[in-house]
Amino acid sequence: MKYFIFELLFLSAIISDGIAGKSDSPRISLTQGLVITSSTTIEKGVYHLPAPDSMTSPVITIRGDNITVDFSGAVLRGMRDDADPDSARGIAIRIEGGRDVKLLNAVIRGYKIAILAKGTKDLELTGNDVSFNWKPRLFSVIEHESLIDWLSFHHNEQGEWLRYGAGIYLDSVSGGTLRDNRCVQGMNGLLMTRCDHLTINDNDFSFNSGLGIGLYRSTDNSIIHNRLDYNVRGYSHRFYARGQDSADLLFFEQSSRNTVAYNSATHGGDGFFLWAGQTTMDSGSGGANDNLLYGNDFSYSPANGIEATFSRNTFVENIMKGCEYGIWGGYSYESKIVGNTFERNRTGVAIEHGQDNTIFGNTFDGDSTAISLWATPIQPSDWGYPKHRDTQSRDYQIEKNSFVGNRRGVKAVNTSHLHLGRNSWARVDTQTIFRDTSHIREDTVSQLDAVSDFIKIPEPDSHGREYPKSLVSAFDRSGIIVDEWGPYDYQSPKLWPADSSHSFPLRLRTLGPPGKWSVAAKRGIRELSNSSGKIGDIVVVSPDPGGDWNLTLEYRGSPTTSPEGKHASKAYRFSYSRFEPAIDWDVKFFVWNDSTDPRTKNDEFQKLLRAQPLLAQRTPRLDYEWYRPQIRELPLERFALEANGNVTLSPGTYTLRTISDDGVRVWVDDSLVIDNWSQHGSTLDYVSLSGGTHRLRVQFFQVDGWTEFRLDFLRGIQRSAGSPG
Repeated sequence: MKYFIFELLFLSAIISDGIAGKSDSPRISLTQGLVITSSTTIEKGVYHLPAPDSMTSPVITIRGDNITVDFSGAVLRGMRDDADPDSARGIAIRIEGGRDVKLLNAVIRGYKIAILAKGTKDLELTGNDVSFNWKPRLFSVIEHESLIDWLSFHHNEQGEWLRYGAGIYLDSVSGGTLRDNRCVQGMNGLLMTRCDHLTINDNDFSFNSGLGIGLYRSTDNSIIHNRLDYNVRGYSHRFYARGQDSADLLFFEQSSRNTVAYNSATHGGDGFFLWAGQTTMDSGSGGANDNLLYGNDFSYSPANGIEATFSRNTFVENIMKGCEYGIWGGYSYESKIVGNTFERNRTGVAIEHGQDNTIFGNTFDGDSTAISLWATPIQPSDWGYPKHRDTQSRDYQIEKNSFVGNRRGVKAVNTSHLHLGRNSWARVDTQTIFRDTSHIREDTVSQLDAVSDFIKIPEPDSHGREYPKSLVSAFDRSGIIVDEWGPYDYQSPKLWPADSSHSFPLRLRTLGPPGKWSVAAKRGIRELSNSSGKIGDIVVVSPDPGGDWNLTLEYRGSPTTSPEGKHASKAYRFSYSRFEPAIDWDVKFFVWNDSTDPRTKNDEFQKLLRAQPLLAQRTPRLDYEWYRPQIRELPLERFALEANGNVTLSPGTYTLRTISDDGVRVWVDDSLVIDNWSQHGSTLDYVSLSGGTHRLRVQFFQVDGWTEFRLDFLRGIQRSAGSPG
């Protein structure tokens, strides 16, 4: 816990004094629309300057060559402290072109993008804190994910990544340094498109709900000794591990010849996610090639420690513990996996349709399957890649690896030309499994000897070859807590269900820095297991009937930083609440066909709803999400439901929200208020309600693929759009 206190004191020092010292440049105050064309120092203070909702009209513009702008810890704020993070708008600072531009010691909060630089050469960003900027509301819950939260970074030719926001966004920047910057509790830390020859050292891009660092068509960059932990969504311990395409590091679309070394990139949706890009998928040419990952920690990813596909890369002396897959290398070729540590993953290395890959000198300790290689006979017909490239599974060197405590050592299916040499085996249930596999050679001769046979080891920075460790990076995957605003950072206390949020009584864990708590307020609670205790306790709550309750605790202990970035050195209040008005839904399920298709045969569909249902049930909530139905009687596709119920709301303003994939209609007091009657992916719809008793009728149909339908009641007016794309 000393780490947390130190980090808070360090941040306070940045804000109060800056880290680059005093400057002799002229001092100015910030104003809306200010254009800076020469070196200057910003007068200390807090500047409340909201940005236009535009990617072309920043609050501050820096334009010209040989400019140093030192904020000296001045704070630039774009919205109220109590505003939801998805209401942040616009760009705080835009650096337009120029050469030898330096931006130092700025603190920027509450914008869609804090710093955007475009077309700049030899850029320096040092000591800036761009935390607590835009991030979307998430809709996955403890029991299951929501498909609305999935991300797609596949396209950025027209600046599509701008919609995702960032602490720092670099476009066509060539040369320069990013050092000692910080971005936490946003969606993305650093995004780079068409950037090259940048040195990115000693930054903290952690606890964001999208990416720590993302590269698109960016080459020849050096990313060394950064903290990139807990950039994650789509995870609920013991319920689901999806990741939803979040990652600590993302390399997309022809991002090549980059060096990634000595970083802590734990607990990301993926630790490292590399994809060759659509150009390669269509043509079979190019790729995100010749990147070197050396000495990084990619442990405890809900999905893959490393995912690298359709490319040629080198992975040396990295650590992958407690992931679903240590390395997923689909369609990788001529790649080298050397000297890495794989521990307690479901699969250590998994490669489908790979060729000429080397797996040398690794340790596989406690992975269920250490190495899995295979090819499938049929590949997607809409992919151009297999039409232009060899996609057999063939020609592997698997040498000098240590297999310890695995259920299966090496499994190969539909693979040819394997050389296994000088591997060691201890407590492995089944050393090798070969099916439809040929030309296997096992001997005690190795053609290779050491790591130096493969690479030149990257030069470390001043911290040496150690990645930046912290208390939270050592947690296993149970340490990942994702709420509606992203990953929890343990900088302040939190109440979180220990089991399903619908358990009765409900067990709530107290999480956070060491300290004591006591009950500050409670409402709608019939019984509480204890009224005070210490962090780490479980509090058992028995709510009153009605589905509307709140428990607020007061914490005393270490200094805290709230998820909104507010610092407190004394008492801190934190709470857990539930608003789920009691409804006894009468639900009927039906199967439809071409003659009763709800999309085109509405009259016939309505007649179907008056016929005998396939299944009838009563339920307190409408909440269905699956790929394969979790209700045994329902088919995988082409079913529908109609639900009726009554709700009583106390005086006030409320929002009824639906998430639907596919069509949905909602009537309130016989008035059609939501009408999204089409086949569509998971979509949000909202309608406002007043207090009182209301009659509710809901219709929903599913065509095929994933099913998602949920109906919620919220206090006040809410119109969160969710994650873009």
